[in-house]
Amino acid sequence: MTTVDVLLGTVREWIAGAGRLCVLTGAGMSAESGVPTFRDALTGLWARYDPQQLATEEGFRANPQLVWDWYALRRTGVSRAQPNLGHVAIAQWEAAHPGGLTLVTQNVDDLHQRAGSCEVICLHGAIFEDRWLDDCRRRARGEPSCDTQWARPGSPPRCGECGNPVRPGVVWFGEALPQHALAAAQRAAAECDVMLVVGTSGAVHPAAGLPVLARRAGARVAIVNPGPSEIDDAADVLLRGTAAELLPKLLG
Repeated sequence: MTTVDVLLGTVREWIAGAGRLCVLTGAGMSAESGVPTFRDALTGLWARYDPQQLATEEGFRANPQLVWDWYALRRTGVSRAQPNLGHVAIAQWEAAHPGGLTLVTQNVDDLHQRAGSCEVICLHGAIFEDRWLDDCRRRARGEPSCDTQWARPGSPPRCGECGNPVRPGVVWFGEALPQHALAAAQRAAAECDVMLVVGTSGAVHPAAGLPVLARRAGARVAIVNPGPSEIDDAADVLLRGTAAELLPKLLG
């Protein structure tokens, strides 16, 4: 029996005895399905653009068509990708243990949902969702906000009443995470018995602080990643491998 097999068996025992399991997933999870990370996608014609031009509010205001077209391309790529065995393993475990798993993701794609996961805390938003760039003027008057589905088609679509542009529903550089999502993720980390950290570099905060929070609250933490991450010190066990390779063994 190899060292990896021993570690897998240990983590499987933790999961079997856990009342609450929390899974945190990052870009590596989606990369296995063919979704490039943000920076990896800056190839070809897009290689000459700085991320600040494509993923900030300032960049969008300066050139809304450029940014909208970039995200339209990203949406097309994500729609073609399929959930991998890691996504499926998480969804199946969730279905078999109602109320026993909280899934938190740094990814903006919908692969977890398409695999069958029902309750997904999306820390960085969702690429297929839209929202207004500026607050709707109707809401300022105490009226219901305009629906983005009413926007005039374009790159980007715009409100037919005031010209407010539609933007992707993702968290850009310099923006705060949705407070409800962050609070739910922190609560799940503090209350879980075991946390699996899958496919994340641990470089992006505040998501990178969740395993530390879980460990301090008494949870066991296992990191599943092919290589080192910046939060390896927060782990009880390091499992070197990919999500599609190891999650079916851990959660099957």
